[in-house]
Amino acid sequence: MTHESAASPAPRRPAPPTGWRRTAFRLPVHLFRMGLGPLFGGRLLLLVHTGRVSGLPRRTVIEVVEAGSHEGRACWTVASGFGPGADWLRNLERTPHATVQVGRRFHAVTAQVLTAGEGGELMARYAPRHPRVARRLCGYLGFEVDGGTEDYRRVGESIPFVRLTEGAKR
Repeated sequence: MTHESAASPAPRRPAPPTGWRRTAFRLPVHLFRMGLGPLFGGRLLLLVHTGRVSGLPRRTVIEVVEAGSHEGRACWTVASGFGPGADWLRNLERTPHATVQVGRRFHAVTAQVLTAGEGGELMARYAPRHPRVARRLCGYLGFEVDGGTEDYRRVGESIPFVRLTEGAKR
């Protein structure tokens, strides 16, 4: 693979699911609401955010790319597989204060969209830990990767990543 295809400014983004696929994608939301969040072992979190138009609470389940701490506070980093137009991402850009549920615990968080460089470094760290998932994610997003660190770094530079930091002041 040439690096130019991974670095292309306009990757083929998948369309958000509709019909029965949307129902299937929404199933984890219902599982979290039923108290079954621990089933996901910290790999997924429930994000409760504010709709930018309606002002109503919205719920989305997102894969945790990296969990840890930032400036001494717990944080979770997530990626927008549907790109910068994903509703949950646009909502967080408008109102960065949200709540996440990880397992059965709730945390007030503040969202921060990472820079392209930070996203590239994050993807370069993620891919070796989860090689099959990383390769499938890249394929789903329209990228061909050779499995090298630089390839994943370039892909990560075009995926919006968001850090959700606990306890940040409102």
